[in-house]
Amino acid sequence: MKQLETLFKSYTGTAARTVTELPSSGSNRRYFRMEGEKGTLIGTVGTCKEENKAFIAIADHFYKQGLPVPRVYCHSRDYSCYLQQDLGDTTLYNSVENGREGGNYDAREKELLFKVIEALPSLQFRGAEGLDFGVCYPQPEFDERMISFDLNYFKYCFLKATGLEFSEIKLENDFREMSRVLLRNPSETFLYRDFQARNVMLVDGNPYFIDFQGGRKGPIYYDVASFIWQAKANYSEELKEALTDRYLQALRQFIPVDEKSFNKQLRHFVLFRTLQVLGAYGFRGYFEKKPHFLQSVPYAIDNLRKLLKEPFTEYPYLSALLEELTEMRQYSDMDRERKLQITVCSFAYKKGIPNDQSGNGGGYVFDCRGLENPGKFEHYRHFTGEDPQVIRFMEEDGGVQGFLEHAYSLMDTHVQRYIERKFTHLMCCFGCTGGQHRSVYCARHMAEYLAKKYDVMVRLYHRELELETDL
Repeated sequence: MKQLETLFKSYTGTAARTVTELPSSGSNRRYFRMEGEKGTLIGTVGTCKEENKAFIAIADHFYKQGLPVPRVYCHSRDYSCYLQQDLGDTTLYNSVENGREGGNYDAREKELLFKVIEALPSLQFRGAEGLDFGVCYPQPEFDERMISFDLNYFKYCFLKATGLEFSEIKLENDFREMSRVLLRNPSETFLYRDFQARNVMLVDGNPYFIDFQGGRKGPIYYDVASFIWQAKANYSEELKEALTDRYLQALRQFIPVDEKSFNKQLRHFVLFRTLQVLGAYGFRGYFEKKPHFLQSVPYAIDNLRKLLKEPFTEYPYLSALLEELTEMRQYSDMDRERKLQITVCSFAYKKGIPNDQSGNGGGYVFDCRGLENPGKFEHYRHFTGEDPQVIRFMEEDGGVQGFLEHAYSLMDTHVQRYIERKFTHLMCCFGCTGGQHRSVYCARHMAEYLAKKYDVMVRLYHRELELETDL
């Protein structure tokens, strides 16, 4: 941070009056709005110096080509930080929020989307003119090795995490065929790599492009697929078609277009990009424990489901496996996903607190071990909290009712707030020593209480009994 302030003073001649850190998207870069006597600049600190070098070099080339990107004014000698133009705070992502949330984009929002997709061919063709692709990081070109990295990213960070059984050899055969198909139309164009709404700034209603440090030489289809089939964009099929048409109209300024051939090849890139995105969501969500990434998974699965309506005959095993994936219970119904789903779980503490598969990090965990334990009596040991014998024991003791009343009150507050904020998942767990009696009784009563009181989906899961029920 001190190095960034020194760079600002060296470039502007005065010290920064204020330095405000801006929200980060989870990358290895941090952004700061730095205000001085002559205005504001965006200071960037990145831990990967090679990536910083790539961004600075590409941004400089794009700016000289007259493309709408932020100007980079200076950088430190070791490339650990740099100063760039302040484009404000308005992103395309935020500007089309209403359309994205409701799935119905108005005329203003559509016009913004059209402006962005129409600008893409210029980035791809004019951006590539005279660009030394040797500056690109981590490598200069989209090739078989990069395709393999992304497909294995999907396999190991997402597919395996779902628990779905599959043959790695058969899957690898289809992955190799996909690589061959994706590389059959090479072009001397710039591939943005992460062309999506969060990386588009709006300045006076016009798009400017940021975060292209992962760009390289590559086919034009990739970025079209990234933007139009962005997992959570919630575009209708009609809007996807309109955006593709606008892109093709702009593309004709640079090359002749055979629409049928273009759309046929584009489908393969939509599939590939969807798998790559699911891999990223899996890594960020399952391994880095960042729940908002997993919240986007159902949208990517829905894109996949629609795409598979027309089979990919080139990849028979992969297609069958993906069909099975889209039919898994947790991804089976997008409409159900929009209603708050509450998972109520019983468990044994000695086997650990249950993981929250929704990616939201879990919710309440109530400890039932302070309640009288029927499990210490031989007569009750072969029963569970679902059996009338244990139910009578729990209710005759009297302590469980007060315990549950407190739990109900806490859950009421959260359920009401989650419904208001349109959250999709909430978890509530009850633990005891063996996960058989007290926790099972309490989980059952909480699930029935919530299902009766609220218009929500309730899933009751007794982990140690291996029983699961929808109420």
